[in-house]
Amino acid sequence: MNATAAKPMAEVVSALEDREAVMMVVCTGCPYGMGTADEEMIHRTVGELQDRGKKVIGPLKIDMVCNKALVGIRMSRHVDEVKAADAILVYSCGVGVQAVGNMVLKRVVPGLNTISVGGLQGLFPSDERCGQCGDCMLAETGGLCPITTCSKSLVNGTCGGTDKGMCEVSPEKPCGWYQIYERLKSLDRLDVLMKMQKPRDHSLQDIPDPQRRRTLWALEVDEEQMKKEEAIAAAKKKKKKKKKKKKKKKKAE
Repeated sequence: MNATAAKPMAEVVSALEDREAVMMVVCTGCPYGMGTADEEMIHRTVGELQDRGKKVIGPLKIDMVCNKALVGIRMSRHVDEVKAADAILVYSCGVGVQAVGNMVLKRVVPGLNTISVGGLQGLFPSDERCGQCGDCMLAETGGLCPITTCSKSLVNGTCGGTDKGMCEVSPEKPCGWYQIYERLKSLDRLDVLMKMQKPRDHSLQDIPDPQRRRTLWALEVDEEQMKKEEAIAAAKKKKKKKKKKKKKKKKAE
């Protein structure tokens, strides 16, 4: 099981940029169990995207987005919707986002960060791998993970040791950044390579406090108490947002 945490909506919207029609693909496997891709989250996300002028297609729910064969079968039944989408917003672990990117030549954007559970990977034995770095950058790399495809886990391009598209570490291993370059080229997004990525924050690989209290780590957690605390936190956030909106309106007057 891969554990996930929601990305800030501002980051998701920024990654979608000028994309108007956004197709949502939601994994009903691990993320659903984590509470990061349940019905409440889907409803909230669709509303926030629509408020920002996005046309939301779907959501298309798939049991195991990490399974490319299953992704291909399910998406083949929604060809028109896929063609109509300018980008695909994927709520799954990093393995699933890469699986979607490998099956459909569209801009893929992760809605979740994959967080560390001590090295445990997703259960489906596919070629895609997730480094559980806690700050997924697949939106910037064409849906190919530089942490796992690059032998040196570089985030700002190739090291210069590429030989005919193969890695200098092993002549049998394709260069991750060569693959990323080719993918971005096919998506007409080579301009992304001009953007300098920030240094990795390795502390994000630690398990966030809210996730520590879920049953995956804490078997004796009081689920009812946790729900009450989450409801209180959500109410405070809503009140703060309402207050900020009222203040902004008053200032405009």
